[in-house]
Amino acid sequence: MRAVPEAAARRPAKDRPSSAGQASPAAPGAALKQPARVGNSDIAAVFNEIADILEIEGANPYRIRAYRNGARTVEAFGRDIAGIITGGGELPKLPGIGDDLLGKIHEIVETGTCKLRERLHREVPPGIVNLLQIGGLGPRRVKLLYHDLGIETPAQLLKAAREGRIRRLHGFGEKTERKLLTALESRLRDKPRASIAAAAAEAERLVPYLRRAPGVHEVAAAGSLRRMRDTIGDLDILAIAAAGGPVVDHFLRYDEVSDVIARGPTRASVVLRSGLQADLRVVAREAGGAALVYFTGSKAHNIAIRRLARKKGLKISEYGVFRGERRVAGDTEASVYGALDLPVIPPELRENNGEIEAAQTRRLPRLVELGDLKGDLHAHTRATDGLGSLEEMAAAARDAGLRYLAITEHSRHLTVARGLDEEGLLRHVEAIDRLNEKLRGVTLLKGIEVDILESGDLDLPDRVLSKLDVVVGAIHSHFELPRAQQTRRILRAMERRCFNILAHPTCRLINKRNAIDVDMGAIIRAARERGCCLELNAQPERLDLNDVWCREAKEAGVLISINSDAHSTPGFANLRFGVGQARRGWLEKKDVLNTRSLAELRPLLRAMVR
Repeated sequence: MRAVPEAAARRPAKDRPSSAGQASPAAPGAALKQPARVGNSDIAAVFNEIADILEIEGANPYRIRAYRNGARTVEAFGRDIAGIITGGGELPKLPGIGDDLLGKIHEIVETGTCKLRERLHREVPPGIVNLLQIGGLGPRRVKLLYHDLGIETPAQLLKAAREGRIRRLHGFGEKTERKLLTALESRLRDKPRASIAAAAAEAERLVPYLRRAPGVHEVAAAGSLRRMRDTIGDLDILAIAAAGGPVVDHFLRYDEVSDVIARGPTRASVVLRSGLQADLRVVAREAGGAALVYFTGSKAHNIAIRRLARKKGLKISEYGVFRGERRVAGDTEASVYGALDLPVIPPELRENNGEIEAAQTRRLPRLVELGDLKGDLHAHTRATDGLGSLEEMAAAARDAGLRYLAITEHSRHLTVARGLDEEGLLRHVEAIDRLNEKLRGVTLLKGIEVDILESGDLDLPDRVLSKLDVVVGAIHSHFELPRAQQTRRILRAMERRCFNILAHPTCRLINKRNAIDVDMGAIIRAARERGCCLELNAQPERLDLNDVWCREAKEAGVLISINSDAHSTPGFANLRFGVGQARRGWLEKKDVLNTRSLAELRPLLRAMVR
């Protein structure tokens, strides 16, 4: 993701590059556009920002939680909220969204912000919210930095860390100061990348818009989004259209364009209002397949297939496959790979990590697909920190094509999520049993996301866990333990009698928190010996395990469970991102635990109980 250059951000709209050939002065570029329509992620960002400032101010925890839950619901909602509102439609009842938050949603859609957010911004220093974007800092620590050291900006924090003043604060210490210094210096060096969910949302609005341009045959998102990388640098869009057509001008008139970086007859680059750069390339039909291969990448994959082509006396470019001056292939991806005597390599595998050799020997995996998932083994309801009822989550899972759903509430140790103690969990189990008697088309499994304590103990005893269908163990604290201690902690938890799945194994939050320092090779080996499974958490901010460890687990014979970790009814839509990550990890249907039917799953889960 690239931010709008400062000069461009200051440039008056009338001075920005305009689309050629426009008769009316009101039409060019971004000159006199109406306010851009905000996306669901924009509304969620406002709610999260309100919650952050409220927490810095020490507001009522229930009020803070209401905005956090509202943000989660809005971001997970599968339809364009602004489109519904501006089209005169009525939003369906959303979990956790009452009249107050609904009013603010309308306000944000109309203005891009809301009065509460602006008032809160006036109550705190202008740069203090930016501190929350630094890994290792939450609202409580930001509050301490502000009140005790007067730190209001990342620059002031960097100076204080370099001077050794952070370590003197209660709850920080030298180690935390060192990590903050590393994070701040990295922030200065590296450009942040967009989450796959944010990039996909942009593409899902932009691609249909471009398809409406006259003369366009097809439009596709390429690049790292098509390869389903967990983060996206720029949005690469390929349009197949006749040369000299109006698609470039149509692209530059898109409502979400904030700034035009470059334009030409067959290409253009813009910065969208979200800050994401979008690059359009227009190619003729006869080169469409070659261009799609080229612009999907990766660079390493493209270099490898060009090298292979040279050995066969061919030349590959975005314009086609050539023997001398004659084009021999290029209209489809199949023709491009076929010219090299290869089957089409799935986009998710195009990283030059053995996929070409596998294709040459016809050993490419038949990758798992979204439709292969029969169930989901990690979800929450309003019994802890979710937003939907048991009935609502069951219906949403069924509507998503799932046949079973494990309800895995948090355990008592996670007080921020109102985790269940023994008595509360047993009441919840009874409620699930009663509901299953009435449900049709989907079955609820009784589960728990039980905390793995610092010692490696589980937060609930075996006599309680043994009453459940599935036990998902998770780390939610003590992320900074040394590698050996963190590894021992997890290994000890996995040895417990009732343990099925290790949730989000590396605990990373993309762009927010680094993975814990743990010996994942040892964890995978232990899972194989113990007979338990690892989770691929499909939440876009997690996507944990990553693709590398998924492939390691596959080779070790350890099953992976692709779970949504849904906290509301729209959350099951995130399963597609989990499947994309699984495909990058070479996982097939047989490698995924929850591709089994319920009848096949139950004995597998029981066999894990010692």
